Amino acid sequence: MKPAYSFPKSAPEEEDGLREADPEIAAAIGAEYARQTETLEMIASENFASPAVLQAQGSVMTNKYAEGYPGKRYYGGCEHVDVAETLAIERVCKLYGAEAANVQPNAGSAANMAVYFALVNFGDPIMGMDLDAGGHLTHGYKVNFSGKYYNARSYGLDPKTELIDYDALAAAAREHKPKLIMAGYSAYPRVLDFARFREIANDVGAYLVVDMAHFAGLVAGECYPNPTPYAHVVTSTTHKTLRGPRSGFVIGKKEEMKKVDRIVFPGIQGGPLMHTIAAKAVTFRLAMQPEFKVYARQICANAKTLGERLKAEGVRLVTGGTDNHLLLVDLTPLGITGMQAQTALDKAGITVNKNKIPFDKRPATEASGVRIGTPALTTRGMKEGEMKIIGGWIGETLRNVDDEAVLGVIRGQVKEMCDQFPLFQ
Repeated sequence: MKPAYSFPKSAPEEEDGLREADPEIAAAIGAEYARQTETLEMIASENFASPAVLQAQGSVMTNKYAEGYPGKRYYGGCEHVDVAETLAIERVCKLYGAEAANVQPNAGSAANMAVYFALVNFGDPIMGMDLDAGGHLTHGYKVNFSGKYYNARSYGLDPKTELIDYDALAAAAREHKPKLIMAGYSAYPRVLDFARFREIANDVGAYLVVDMAHFAGLVAGECYPNPTPYAHVVTSTTHKTLRGPRSGFVIGKKEEMKKVDRIVFPGIQGGPLMHTIAAKAVTFRLAMQPEFKVYARQICANAKTLGERLKAEGVRLVTGGTDNHLLLVDLTPLGITGMQAQTALDKAGITVNKNKIPFDKRPATEASGVRIGTPALTTRGMKEGEMKIIGGWIGETLRNVDDEAVLGVIRGQVKEMCDQFPLFQ
């Protein structure tokens, strides 16, 4: 039951300085620490950053303006932050086998924006996975910049298998003639065929961009295919399965990355967040360690075990299971909405998010499913045995969404398990 790494003995919110300077914020941070400690964090896009990452992000590098790039800054006094950014760039390129990198984007969405702005013009045709199929807002959704500024068309899933229909995708690409195809997801529980994506992109003369925000840690841990050899550009966040700070980066071929660099700065950002870039450098170094591969494999093993237990509980999984860190639950057979399930599970001490399922007829505010992930619980040291127990709790909760007594009992059991796997050792 030993976690993959040890947290510091005291949480940062326990520092007297913050409590004295702003007791209200200190109380809010303390309450959030208690929530993370006493509940099961199962949102697929969340994780717990290591103490080294937290220390780097909370460092004096937050004080430094550093517009530009290492060795080419518009401010003086950047010699030390240059070291941090250079290390981050070198490490992420080594980690994923990339030719070049930009580690300045403040989020995954900002990374995607930079790539769109760099590679295609406003109004150009693009293609990305439909939101209902598991795609992200930045993959061409109509209310997002990607759907407003570009002629976006989505690709979806086979209604029988709930898997990407690559033949239909290829046909749609030949018809739409996109200048850019985005591969990636936020709620698709299977492996992507990057070779097929590149074949389709080549056929229509499109850039292939892979958004690996969700599975970047699995790629680093060598338990998920690496998109870098196939894509012109790859974007990502640094949290989720990579368990770093909440931020983003872009990697790719040198030719395309020169264009991306000009867009990130001065195109859409000014001074980069140097404390976060330092934390990214730490994240990439930790992801290179042998124990990270053990961790990544455990994430996937936990997800598979959890999925099998949920199916035994009578819960339907989209695609029937998972190849990665997440499960997408279809609540339609249970007669409840994603919002109802999320609320009930929250009361039971299990944090998930409501999520649309393929061909969902409900609005996103209600949804017909929930998305469940295992990265954060794996960071706490939980393994297959715990997943089986948790799957039972989830099943019981979904069958008793309005029974406060049942939910209260489960919450007590959840806290007992959490006490065995503390965040801070």
